[in-house]
Amino acid sequence: MAKITLDNLAHSYLPNPKGEDDFALKELNHDWDDGAAYALLGASGCGKSTLLNIISGLLQPSQGRILFDDQDVTHAPTAERNIAQVFQFPVVYDTMTVRDNLAFPLRNRGQDESYVAERVQEIARMIGMEDWLERKARGLTADAKQKISLGRGMVRKDVNALLFDEPLTVIDPHMKWELRTQLKRLHHDFGHTMIYVTHDQTEALTFADKVVVMYDGRVVQIGTPDELFETPEHTFVGYFIGSPGMNVIPARVDGNRAFIDGSELALTRGYGPLDGKVELGVRPEFAHLSQSEGLPVNIRRIEDVGRHKIIRAELFGNEINVIAGEDDAVSTDMNHVTFDAAHVNVYANDWRVKPEGEAA
Repeated sequence: MAKITLDNLAHSYLPNPKGEDDFALKELNHDWDDGAAYALLGASGCGKSTLLNIISGLLQPSQGRILFDDQDVTHAPTAERNIAQVFQFPVVYDTMTVRDNLAFPLRNRGQDESYVAERVQEIARMIGMEDWLERKARGLTADAKQKISLGRGMVRKDVNALLFDEPLTVIDPHMKWELRTQLKRLHHDFGHTMIYVTHDQTEALTFADKVVVMYDGRVVQIGTPDELFETPEHTFVGYFIGSPGMNVIPARVDGNRAFIDGSELALTRGYGPLDGKVELGVRPEFAHLSQSEGLPVNIRRIEDVGRHKIIRAELFGNEINVIAGEDDAVSTDMNHVTFDAAHVNVYANDWRVKPEGEAA
C-alpha cells in the first residue's frame, strides 16, 4: 500500500503544447491517502484514463512528478511500481486454466505453492469461479474472462495500489453489483490503495471513500458522496451527480438575496460582489411545488418512476426538475415552486462561491 502524491502533474499528447487547452490533463496537485479507495469519475475524454496510466507508469507525464510514499517514481517502469491494473477489456492467458491464470502473479514472484493454492481458492470463491478452476480460459465468455482479470488483480496482498480502468464494462448488470460488493469487501479486509475509473456515478458512489470528479482534463472536486451531493464545487459536478442532476438557474445575487428574472429569492447567507456568469444551483430533491407560494412555474410533464415522481417544469424559460414523493399529490395547477434556502448554492463562472462566514 502507498500514499500517492501528484506533484504539479500535467500531460499533453501534443509535442509542443502552447497553452492550457493543449493539455489533456490540466495541472494537478494532490495526495491520495494510503489505503483509501478512490473513484475517478467523469464523461468519456475527460482525462480519467490518462491520469490512471500516468499513475501506473504506462504513460510519462509532460510535466510534474508522481511519488509513492514520497519516493519519486515518475520515470520508473510499471514493473517497479508494484501495482496491479485491471483494464476495460479482459486480458487473460487463453492457453492457461482459470487456476493458472489466477496463480500467475504469485508464481511469478516465487510464492510458495501451498500459499498460491490457498489464495487462488479464496479469490475464485470471491469471483464465483470455484467450479471453473480447471477450465481453459479459451472459449470463456467476455464477462467470465473479465472476472479472471479482476481476480488476478486482487490475488496479491502486497501491492502498492490496485488500479481499475472501467473494469465492469463487459460484466452483466447483476454481476456488476456482486463484484462491486466484493471489491469493497477486499478493500475493507486488506486496506489496499484503490483507484477505480468509471463514467458510471452509481459505481463511483457505491465503491469509493472519495470520488474524484474530472471535467475537461481538470479535477473539479474531490469529496465524499455526501459532499458531492450537498455542495457541488462546480456546476458539472451538480449536473453529473444525481438523477436528474442539479438545476442550474441564471440569477443575479445581491448580498443575501437572489433575483431570477426579477423575482426575489431569499438566501441563508450573504455574498460579496460577483462577476461573470452567476447561477443558482438547486437539486430537484430540494425543490417543492405549491399552488400559491414561491416562483411561478409551468409543469411540462410528470414521470412516475416508482419510488418518486420527477416533475419536468419551466421556470422563466429555464428547464428545471422537481422530485416529489410517490405519495405526494401533484397536479398541473401547482404552478409555483419553492427551494430549500439552506440547499441553494451560488456559482460564478461555473465555480461555487463560498458564502460569507463559511470556512475556507
